[in-house]
Amino acid sequence: MEYRQLGKTDLNVSILGYGASPLGNEFGEIEVAEGQRAVDFAIDHGINYFDVAPYYGRTLAEERLGAALEGKRDKIVLATKCCRYDFDGFDFSAKRVEESIDESLQRLKTDYVDLYQIHDIEFGDRRQVIEEAIPAARKVQQSGKARYVGITGLPLKMLRDVAAEVPVDAILSYARYNLMITDLDDILRPFAVENGIGLINASPLHLRLLTEKGPPEWHSAPDDIKEAGAKVVELCKSRGVSVSDVAMRFCYEYQHAASTLVGMSKQRHVEQNLRVLGTENDAELLAEIAELVAPVKDRIWGTGRVENQD
Repeated sequence: MEYRQLGKTDLNVSILGYGASPLGNEFGEIEVAEGQRAVDFAIDHGINYFDVAPYYGRTLAEERLGAALEGKRDKIVLATKCCRYDFDGFDFSAKRVEESIDESLQRLKTDYVDLYQIHDIEFGDRRQVIEEAIPAARKVQQSGKARYVGITGLPLKMLRDVAAEVPVDAILSYARYNLMITDLDDILRPFAVENGIGLINASPLHLRLLTEKGPPEWHSAPDDIKEAGAKVVELCKSRGVSVSDVAMRFCYEYQHAASTLVGMSKQRHVEQNLRVLGTENDAELLAEIAELVAPVKDRIWGTGRVENQD
């Protein structure tokens, strides 16, 4: 396993990160025992970055991850979030940020998290995020209940602009660096590098668009982006390779992201993503993929408040 430093923090995280949202049945019912095996297998094979949130499974993911981590907390870097609690349930107030950490710590069966993140900031009022939520998270940090503070979201410009106004230690962006889009490298990376902010790249499979199963019904991408993704899937199948393997390898090679975060709930998911670490992508195949993606390259859909979208 390769490890990278998360910005200026003293956290060294595995380049493959364990996204725990599937433990909360976010993508369908899982077998709890299998989830436990997946967590155990991940830790045994060097994965040390685990990311969860109260929103995932409406607290269920935190509860299950906490149970799975008993006796292993000292082996991992643990991140959770606050401010999003349901599909349309947001609260970016200072009071809720300070309350939320205690609830998460109880579910996670620990007395601190390594990274405490304001979740999906594009759904909040920008001034409240800057003036209440992040300062409250810093108070949590000062209390010893969190070691570092971060923000997460889809719109890169808002993530950059908020972090320029109030310092954070890490930024988690999703669906902004993968086979279909790389604008994270243009919009956010220069700022993050200059300011020593750690970058976490989530959704390397473009919210499951780059999988043989295809995107879930709730996927917000326009049809032409979905169609381009389907063409990439078929191209990889015709070459006898897994599109998800190609997508994961592509993201592992992005040196500016400390960790590539992907959801896993089964041991075989972990095994597959670990196996990709020892592979290389075919340059000709990547060129063909780039040609297929070109008409929709770097296009993203809107989410959150209109004024916060890129």
